[in-house]
Amino acid sequence: MDYTPGISQVAGLLADPGRAAMIWALMDGSARPAGELALLAGLSPSSTSGHLAKLTEGGLLVQETHGRNRYYKLAGPEVGQVVEALASAALAAQPRKPRPIPVSRGTPLALREARTCYDHLAGELAVGLFERMAGAGWLVQDGKQVVVTDLGNAGLSALGIDLGSVGRRRRQLACACPDWSERKPHLGGALGAALLDTCKQAGWLRPANGSRALHVSPEGRRAIGRIAAQVDA
Repeated sequence: MDYTPGISQVAGLLADPGRAAMIWALMDGSARPAGELALLAGLSPSSTSGHLAKLTEGGLLVQETHGRNRYYKLAGPEVGQVVEALASAALAAQPRKPRPIPVSRGTPLALREARTCYDHLAGELAVGLFERMAGAGWLVQDGKQVVVTDLGNAGLSALGIDLGSVGRRRRQLACACPDWSERKPHLGGALGAALLDTCKQAGWLRPANGSRALHVSPEGRRAIGRIAAQVDA
């Protein structure tokens, strides 16, 4: 091919374990100094400087200066999306055997509880809701396919989600989307997107600047607790 959109360049930058560790530490949208990134990645200061220069020149990181200090952060949300997609691909490619340490322990804290996965909700919050809905008979999972039962239709309607309107979207209604941090599925598809929209419109979830993390408001915690109680009833 005469043209490829820099895929090999990006892949090469992320292939080094030290650089990947630094990128992963910035997935929460934070800006960190070189010294902190060196500690997190287990690298020497001189090695860290070289890696950060490559990541910056490669367009994955940007540098901010505050006084005499320099901080590094992801160049944009697209970088985070690439890393998340690679994390999901790595999870799918692994042999299906128990791991002694859950992947979520290495996940930036801000991303662990709640985040966006494309246009739907992911993280501990999403996995917990999906498990409750399935356990209560609202949803029936068959592989990646998810069917909404009559009980689920009634329950979701009570939450303000119109299944008729959601079903008219030109996409799959519901599916089990693998969650790379929790290693369990969360709700994807048009229904997953509608659930996220409902939570955001109610002010329960608020996007974080420069990150796919979602802040859960105090009212959101109470409301989601009520939803969980309703599902479990």
